[in-house]
Amino acid sequence: MSPKPEIGSITWCDLTVPNAEEVKTFYEKVIGWKADPVSMGDYDDYSMIAPESNKIAAGICNAKGINAKLPPQWLIYITVENVDKSAQTCLELGGRVLVEPKTISNYGRFCVIQDPAGAVCALFKPE
Repeated sequence: MSPKPEIGSITWCDLTVPNAEEVKTFYEKVIGWKADPVSMGDYDDYSMIAPESNKIAAGICNAKGINAKLPPQWLIYITVENVDKSAQTCLELGGRVLVEPKTISNYGRFCVIQDPAGAVCALFKPE
């Protein structure tokens, strides 16, 4: 992620699934990404590294902990000015908040919403 992403821009994407170990191997073989484990305590999630640039391209996460309620789909993160305010506006406009606003130290604040049509995305404000 860039140090100062533009408000409204898609700044990250990851995939949360019940079987991250198996799925990360799938994407290593299909796309050519290299998996870099990220310790979550008693399990690993993965940063997926692009083979030519060695830059982090995406994340593949286990459906555990703060990700337990997420559906198995690619999740985009959209930068907003204020995560809490955007989550409240989502509710006011008929959407749902699937993961309440949370702060992840050294990264920023995020939540996961579902719009009235059923599409899911994360809202993110970098630290």
